[in-house]
Amino acid sequence: MARLATRSMLKSLALILIISALLAGTAGCTGASGKTGVTVFTGGTGGTYFPLGSKYAELLNQFSDNIDASAATSGASVTNCKAIGTGECQAALVQNDVSYYARKGINMFDAPIPELQGIACWYPETIQFVVKADSNIMSLEDMAGKNVAVGAPGSGAAVGCEQVLQAAGVWDSITRFDLNFGEAASALKLGQVDVGFLVAGAPTSAIEELAVSSEVRIVEVPDNILTALGAAGYPFYVRQILPAGTYGMTTDVSTVAVQAMLCVSSELSDDVVYEMTKILFEHLDELRTVHTKANDITLNSALDGMSLIVHPGAIAYFEEAGVTVSADLKG
Repeated sequence: MARLATRSMLKSLALILIISALLAGTAGCTGASGKTGVTVFTGGTGGTYFPLGSKYAELLNQFSDNIDASAATSGASVTNCKAIGTGECQAALVQNDVSYYARKGINMFDAPIPELQGIACWYPETIQFVVKADSNIMSLEDMAGKNVAVGAPGSGAAVGCEQVLQAAGVWDSITRFDLNFGEAASALKLGQVDVGFLVAGAPTSAIEELAVSSEVRIVEVPDNILTALGAAGYPFYVRQILPAGTYGMTTDVSTVAVQAMLCVSSELSDDVVYEMTKILFEHLDELRTVHTKANDITLNSALDGMSLIVHPGAIAYFEEAGVTVSADLKG
């Protein structure tokens, strides 16, 4: 009897695995309903990607008769780029610097991901070097010899921190701590590190929470560093100004930013991606109800900082809407 029960259980497990494999294979394909499955990878539930990506999937379902969309939490940019390559998802929110590395097959990517293509850049994700308000660190150069929390190992943030501090000439002289910003905030309060680093849309709730118990400020990233980053082959950085009042600071602070962007799989048809792009820009008001960062999404700025070849379906929409797509973005 035990042997029969075991055989029955194995047959049931095999059936479950077969069904799961079949279901996984339908994403991005036309199902029995005639709709194309589109899974949108977002980020953690506490971040910005999750509410925006979830609402976008909802809008795709609401306004398309051809798309069956769903949103999923994920490990954000690096995970999302890799998931596009493996077919685990067909659309994702990522940082444009990370998508650049994925396209090239460098840094945290062992090989290029040719399936990765762009739809639009959404909003700035700000480079933020955080220090206590009474710190004697007034510039990037002042970080020489200091303890700096550079980001989690292998993360896009850690790579960005290295690029900026290399451009400032201090990367090799800092003592590096591989901490995410939650860990860095605690270390900063305890005096274990002098600087915490993160890349996120500003104002960032994690810094606002830190500022409640410890006055903080953001260290400036000046024009010469932005120029040096471009010359070093990092075209995705853009200028950003944090206005006075951010985190309680009394003056504007110049820094730089990468961009959050929506990318898709090249395996999706032109018609589907055209519709995805059209729904995005025709329903921005609905997207803006879930997060203020959606206010930064505009048709005119959609290709600013674009680090990928743009999907032909998105190109068709842009050109129809009067937006010029440069030759280098057409592949």
